[in-house]
Amino acid sequence: MRNDSRLSRMLHVLVHMARHEGPMTSERIGRMLGTNSAVIRRTMAGLRDAGYVRSEKGHGGGWLIACDLERLSLLDVYRAVGRPTVFAIGNERPNPNCVIEQVVNRAVEDALRDAELLLVGRLGAISLGELNRAFDAPAL
Repeated sequence: MRNDSRLSRMLHVLVHMARHEGPMTSERIGRMLGTNSAVIRRTMAGLRDAGYVRSEKGHGGGWLIACDLERLSLLDVYRAVGRPTVFAIGNERPNPNCVIEQVVNRAVEDALRDAELLLVGRLGAISLGELNRAFDAPAL
């Protein structure tokens, strides 16, 4: 799973889990997302460590929601999956000898920081419970 897709993919999984009776295996989640079950286990470990999911071992085991979805924000999930990169733009190879590049980089970095603060604020205002309810809401 790409670092920049982890958040949306884990939100997708969590809503599926909330709507599913019983545990979901890493293999099943991996098939749903088109990725390897080992990648799923690594990603789910962050959610488990934060107390948002738990795993049951053995036959019939798998991952289960372990918290109140109304109290779990998208920001909580973002943090639990390792704070993936929000924006793919920016300067990867700064040239300290170019004054123009330094000015441009500062402006872009300031704009990205402001945008990230706005996004993080919005993620904190949306609960997973809201996403789950939106699934049942009639389309307008």
